[in-house]
Amino acid sequence: MGVTMKDIKELRSRTGAGVLDCKKALNKVDGDIEAAVEHLREKGMAAAAKKAGRIAAEGLVSLNITDDRKKGVLVEVNSETDFVAKNDNFKALVSDISEHLMQTDAEEVEAVEKENWFKDESETVNDVIKAAIANIGENINLRRFKKIETDGYLFGYIHLGGKIGVLVEFASEFGSEKEKTAKDIAMHIAAINPDFLDRDSVDSESIAKEKKIYREQMLNEGKPEHILDQIIEGKINKYYTQVCLLEQPFVRDDEQTVAEILAENDMEIKQFTRFEIGEGIEKKEEDFAAEVAAMTKNQ
Repeated sequence: MGVTMKDIKELRSRTGAGVLDCKKALNKVDGDIEAAVEHLREKGMAAAAKKAGRIAAEGLVSLNITDDRKKGVLVEVNSETDFVAKNDNFKALVSDISEHLMQTDAEEVEAVEKENWFKDESETVNDVIKAAIANIGENINLRRFKKIETDGYLFGYIHLGGKIGVLVEFASEFGSEKEKTAKDIAMHIAAINPDFLDRDSVDSESIAKEKKIYREQMLNEGKPEHILDQIIEGKINKYYTQVCLLEQPFVRDDEQTVAEILAENDMEIKQFTRFEIGEGIEKKEEDFAAEVAAMTKNQ
């Protein structure tokens, strides 16, 4: 099977490389997008791979936290269009689903969908969603949720009216004087999108992959073998500052890291969750075919 325009579009979205470079990279690795991302990075054509699935579907991310901040849930419910996402009936459905999730012990979407609806046990969650589909006229999908119960303190943030949601678990309670810092941290997570909390959270597979890419980059640039390990170590340290929340420059003061801001305020983060609407979901193809055809003609 040959390389498709959809493949080229996804690779370009993830790497920022040119259409022709994306096409060549995909042909070289038999259409494997992950391998093509690595190939482009090794050749220095992509500074860093964006997360898969930047092409977004529509819907809402909703946040629900108890008054004592000991229990919370972040949920994503998808619709086909942004128009429906702004519909009051859809918003009410998402709010109700969020409340249902606060009352269930289920951990997986499939299990939740089979449960009796918290408002009416004669129907299931799936029945309620199907009824909403019939009423609203678009496909609706309970995609994912994250629920946290803590002895510490929960803080959340919703950005752009439900396009991005963040739920942060702090290790201990704090008063109103630290609420602004907690909100700033949640907004930082929404804006910068860290992958991990700290270095200890980064899996060995990710590190091995980065080291391989850096080594190929250096070899392609003609760097001598005996200094590669030192260069790679420096690049890995920089990688940590890009993907680890605690090591990132704080979005409101890039002279300090997030860890330093937390230490100044005697605060500690145990975990965080960030949902961006439609991550990893393909939208309907736009008029990308004509663009690719024009740029790849006679190639």
